[in-house]
Amino acid sequence: MGRIKVVYVISRIDYALGFDWVDKYLNKDKFDLQFIFINPSVPKMHNDLLQRGTSSYYIPFNSKRDYIKVAFNLFKIFLKIKPDVLHVHLIDACLTTMPVAYLMRIKKRIYSRHHSTYHFDYFPHAVKYDKLINFLATNIIAISKNVENVLIKREHVAASKVQIVHHGFELNKFLNTNADNILALKSKYNPEGKSPVIGVISRFTDWKGVQYIIPAFKNILKDYPNAFIILANAQGDMQEELFKQLSQFESKQYCTIKFEKDLYSLYQLFDVFVHVPIDEHSEAFGQTYVEALAAGVPCVFTLSGIASEFVRDRENAIVVVYKNTDEIYNGIRLILENPDLKNKLIANGRNDVMKQFEVIKMINSLEALYAS
Repeated sequence: MGRIKVVYVISRIDYALGFDWVDKYLNKDKFDLQFIFINPSVPKMHNDLLQRGTSSYYIPFNSKRDYIKVAFNLFKIFLKIKPDVLHVHLIDACLTTMPVAYLMRIKKRIYSRHHSTYHFDYFPHAVKYDKLINFLATNIIAISKNVENVLIKREHVAASKVQIVHHGFELNKFLNTNADNILALKSKYNPEGKSPVIGVISRFTDWKGVQYIIPAFKNILKDYPNAFIILANAQGDMQEELFKQLSQFESKQYCTIKFEKDLYSLYQLFDVFVHVPIDEHSEAFGQTYVEALAAGVPCVFTLSGIASEFVRDRENAIVVVYKNTDEIYNGIRLILENPDLKNKLIANGRNDVMKQFEVIKMINSLEALYAS
């Protein structure tokens, strides 16, 4: 019996470590893994895969007007490689791939659901597209219990069709960071060596809750005049409002970063990390919960996405209520003023994520699904 042909179809991604890890760790003796990228320009990851010998295709895509052309190109590629398993990621890939795969009777049509209630909350007209994709798929991966609940309870997907597979991470890389790389990022983003440093890695969009962190930092400055805040991934539909909030500070009191690839080193710049989505269901997963704890940074969290499954107040993080600047401020102070608590959070946080989110655990779940 030959290898199982598994094809990943991914839209609007330039590079993502998660897909890189799948290519690295999936058993190539059992699975023939190939990629198709649907993207406005040639993604960096496409070229990286080709250089290491993994088959990868690129289909140009700019807007929904290109859907038919993309679908035709997918049809030609599927005829050529005859996939046994499709694993589709993100909305444009799903809407172009799933109808073609359904009509071609490709046996296993899997998609990973990477959003939770985003369409319900912000684009209700798009819920019908989610339901169409649910119908066309043979299997749906829910990346958290939160997503599973949305699929089964709100979109009425049969429970037998849904399987939880948590994101996995190369967690050892958060433990073994390069001192020179950390120093380089510190010189770049915090050249004056200010402290304590409050870290945030969140898109500038309403449901991430950054608008409640900035005024909390203003209060921290009253207690710690040398404090500094780093806001990474600082772009999104709320950036005008959030940059206006930041304008109250001196430029030497904060730093914004649009993109930093070396997250392993970036986390090491933070004395406290804050991630506070505005409700329990906005995050589908929330990778930064796992990353920050793996990096050994004491954290202030609201419970959303994956955090609801394992984060415990004053055990592995400080948990605060939603949309509450005062609680965020008090949570940060609690960590800064209680070394024993801080050390407990660091030790427990690392231990908890190491047990649950190692990349091999994810790969084993995927391999079992592809082979079933």
